Amino acid sequence: MDLSGVGVWSAGLGYGDAAEAVDAVAELEELGFSAVWVPDPGGPEVFHAADRLLAASRRMVVATGVLNLWAHTPAAAAAAYTSLSAAHGDRFLLGVGVSHAHRVDSGRYRGPLAAMTAFLDGLDTADEPVPSEGRVLAALGPKMLEVAAKRARGVHPYLVTPEHTRRAREAVGGGGLVLPEQTVVLAADADDARAIAGDWLRSYLAQPNYANSLLRLGFTEEDVSTMSDRLFDAVIAWGDEAAVKRRIDEHRAAGADHVALQVLTAESAASPTALSRTQWRRLATALI
Repeated sequence: MDLSGVGVWSAGLGYGDAAEAVDAVAELEELGFSAVWVPDPGGPEVFHAADRLLAASRRMVVATGVLNLWAHTPAAAAAAYTSLSAAHGDRFLLGVGVSHAHRVDSGRYRGPLAAMTAFLDGLDTADEPVPSEGRVLAALGPKMLEVAAKRARGVHPYLVTPEHTRRAREAVGGGGLVLPEQTVVLAADADDARAIAGDWLRSYLAQPNYANSLLRLGFTEEDVSTMSDRLFDAVIAWGDEAAVKRRIDEHRAAGADHVALQVLTAESAASPTALSRTQWRRLATALI
C-alpha cells in the first residue's frame, strides 16, 4: 500500500454521479495521485463507494476519510474491510473517527475516547479482524493521537495546519503514518478565496471539535469566532499551484507522509458532490 505522495479528498467521488466518479478516479490514478479519500454519509454506502473506486483503479489506495464509528458496528466494518481487501488486494484503508455530537442521535454521543477504544476492540475481536496496519484514526487532540499511536497505522486529521502535523508526528513516532487533509482553493486573490471557502469554513468553526483543535494550535477565541484572516490563511491553502505546493512542503517538513487535497471551488463549496476535475488536473501538472 503506497501512501506517499499526494491524494484527493472528495465527497463527490463517493456520492456524486457514479459513472463520472469511476471515470475521474481512473484519471486521477493516471495523473499520479496515490490515494482518494471519501467521507462517510453514515451507512453502508461508504463501502459500496470504495468498492466502485477500487474496481476503477489498479494501484491507487482508497480510504475512508473517515468512517463515523457511531453509524457502524465493528463487526460490519470488519466484514466490509475483509471483503474489499479480498476483492482488491491491499489497497483499502479504513479511516475511523468519532464524528460530532450534533451529527449523532440524541444522547448517544458520550465519551469519544472510550467509544473509539471500544470500536477498535471490536475490530480486533471480529470474526475476521481488521489489522492495526489497515486503519488510521481521525485524531485531533493529544489523547486521541495517543490512541492512534498504540492501535492504528497512523492518523488522518482533518482541518489542520502544518503545526498539527508536527505534533502528530511527535505523537505517533517514526513508524506511524501522518496523512493530513488539506483544503485548497485555487484563487487569484484573498477576496476570491474567501468568497469560495468562507461559508464552508465557518460551518466547521461552529463545531466544537474543530474549534477546540484550532485553539490548541494557538489560535484565539476571536480568531475562531470571526474567522480571522490569520486563521483562514493557516487552514486554507489558497492562491496558485505554487502556493499549494508550498503548503504541502510545509506539511512534509513537519512530518507528513502523504497529504490529501480537498479542492474547493464555488460549485463544490455549494454542492459537496461536485467534482473539481479541472483543478485536479492543474494541481497534478504542478505537483506530481
